[in-house]
Amino acid sequence: MGKDYYSILGVSRTATEEELKKAYKKGALKWHPDRNQNNKEAAEEKFKELAEAFEVLNDPQKRTVYDQFGEEGLKGGMGGGGGPGGASGFPGGSFNFRPGRAEDVFAQFFGGMGGMGGMGGRGGGGGFSMFFDDDMMGGMGGGMGGMGGRKRPRQAAPTVKHFGCTLEELASGTTKRMKISKNVRDASGSSRQEDKVIEINVQAGWKAGTKITFPEEGDVVPGEKPADIVFVLDEKPHPRFKREDSNLIYEVQISLTQALCGCDINVLTLDGRTINVRMRDIIKPGSTKWVSGEGMPDRKTGRKGNLLVKFDVRFPTSLSDEQKRQIAQALGS
Repeated sequence: MGKDYYSILGVSRTATEEELKKAYKKGALKWHPDRNQNNKEAAEEKFKELAEAFEVLNDPQKRTVYDQFGEEGLKGGMGGGGGPGGASGFPGGSFNFRPGRAEDVFAQFFGGMGGMGGMGGRGGGGGFSMFFDDDMMGGMGGGMGGMGGRKRPRQAAPTVKHFGCTLEELASGTTKRMKISKNVRDASGSSRQEDKVIEINVQAGWKAGTKITFPEEGDVVPGEKPADIVFVLDEKPHPRFKREDSNLIYEVQISLTQALCGCDINVLTLDGRTINVRMRDIIKPGSTKWVSGEGMPDRKTGRKGNLLVKFDVRFPTSLSDEQKRQIAQALGS
């Protein structure tokens, strides 16, 4: 049976990005091998498991595959595609947590220092206060200073890029091919530009703000670890729909006659079908008709949200005396 990454981090299956980070930081400090000299072998294994679990669950693409197929599916290539694998063999193929990656993940949080003792130059224990609540720091005392002082190459801040998707693409899933360019400088000071095409396997149900990280794909500078490149998903405006979580909003204007007498509204869906919304009751201004299962898919469950048809009733700007008389006669006083 595969690893339960959620249990390893001690979080629920609905854990947010911030909850994942908090759980990893707490566990990584507790189980860092330099703080467990008397039980180093077990600590190293736990330390690696924490980093592997965080790297999978903090990446929406890997997390989606893991939630659907488990560790075996993730490492067996169920992610689909055949694009470049990056530092950890993903996206586009199977995920492999390579040796040494645990220290790389740790260094992302603690300034590029593999051993805790190496952080003494940051001002002692106060350097950690930005990452932890007081209760998480309690009890650690001077143990941090006793940890090893291995220095690791500094990593530049991530490079953030944006890419856009239509609602149609987010409803069904798609593959985006992005060209990235980086400067590669050698020890002599000369540099060259390298271009690379990477693939982003957009999963059905992804939302605006979803982040995909390609480790160490940034500029190469001697003595420094290349920066990660982070792609952020932007949702393109749609001519017919607005999105609210997994629901789709469709706004339609109708006449007062239609509001009082009933009407049929045809809605063209994202996948090209036409849904007939039949209204036979009186439609009040601002009322909403729910159509179940015709919204956006949920990334985790695959179930679709709802289509919400919102009615804007247009009132006439003027009426003749005869029209007023007829309305009064039909509706009563």
